[in-house]
Amino acid sequence: MSEATLDGRGRLTLPKEVRERYGEHYHIVQLPDGVKLIPIADDPLDALRSEFADVDKSATELREEAREEALDQAGR
Repeated sequence: MSEATLDGRGRLTLPKEVRERYGEHYHIVQLPDGVKLIPIADDPLDALRSEFADVDKSATELREEAREEALDQAGR
């Protein structure tokens, strides 16, 4: 685990090993007991394409399946 401290202007510098592993852009999520940094890919669209590369169905097919499943769970 690494530590980081805010400077006098409120800036946080992440350790080099963290920046090298996760990049330099983050979403900051406020939680009840702290904050969480979520890395943002340099090319978010490329990251999405990679994440869903093995999905063979179209967005329309996935949407229809989700709709049918929601109706079934609601007791159609």
